[in-house]
Formats: sequence, C-alpha cells, structure tokens
Amino acid sequence: MMLPGFPEAAPLAGLAGGLLIGLAAALMLLGAGRVTGVSGIVGRAFGINDSGMSWSSAWTFVIGLPLGAFLVATLKGGFEPEFVPLPLLAVAGVLVGFGARLGSGCTSGHGVCGVSRLSQRSLVATATFMIAGIATVAVMGAL
Repeated sequence: MMLPGFPEAAPLAGLAGGLLIGLAAALMLLGAGRVTGVSGIVGRAFGINDSGMSWSSAWTFVIGLPLGAFLVATLKGGFEPEFVPLPLLAVAGVLVGFGARLGSGCTSGHGVCGVSRLSQRSLVATATFMIAGIATVAVMGAL
C-alpha cells in the first residue's frame, strides 16, 4: 500500500538512501576509525567538542550533507524549497542539540553505528527515538 502523496519509487529511494548511509558509516569507521555521529562531527566543526576528527574533515562532512541533498534534488529535476521562520528554526536547532547532548549522541550515531555494534546505550536510545517519533506522528495525525 502506498501512502498518499508519496511516489511509487519511495521504497527504492529509501533503500538506496539506507545503503548509502550504511556505506558512508562503514567507510568512516574503516577509514578514520570513527563512528559516524553527525552531532559529534558538527560539534567538532564548530569547536564544541573534540570528536577525534580534524577540523577540516568535520567541515567537509558538514558541507557535504546539504550539498549532496541539493545535488540529488537538482539531478531529479529540481525542488521547491519551503522556508521556515528563522526563530522557529533556531528553537528547533537548540532542542535537537540539547537532545543529542542529553542522549550522548544523535540518531545517526546511535541508530546506524551503535545498534550495529549492539551497544546497550544505543539500543535504548534508538528505541526512545522510535517511540517518540511514533507518538509524535500519532498525535499530529489525530490533530
């Protein structure tokens, strides 16, 4: 069953995206010996923490994330950006940063890398992310 508003290719796009995320995480672990936790890498880029990665490598990763998404969207025929009011965006960013600090990592670090290493902390964190996400969707759907 397809969801309304989602193209039929969505499952294949999700599979391809998942494979690329897994490949990137594996390359980072094998090449640099580091877990691919985006919050840690962003923290290193802004000098907030020392993730064991060079400052220039952190910035390359941070710039590559939106640049890669922009490139794919452009190759697929473009996109229509939706602008979020700056104060709302700032509050959301602070809340995400606070949550990543509180949870000792973000969804990429725990969900992709930690779960694959069977880290108990990551298993609990990922279960918490999933429960919160499901609850949010249920509440938003009921509204």
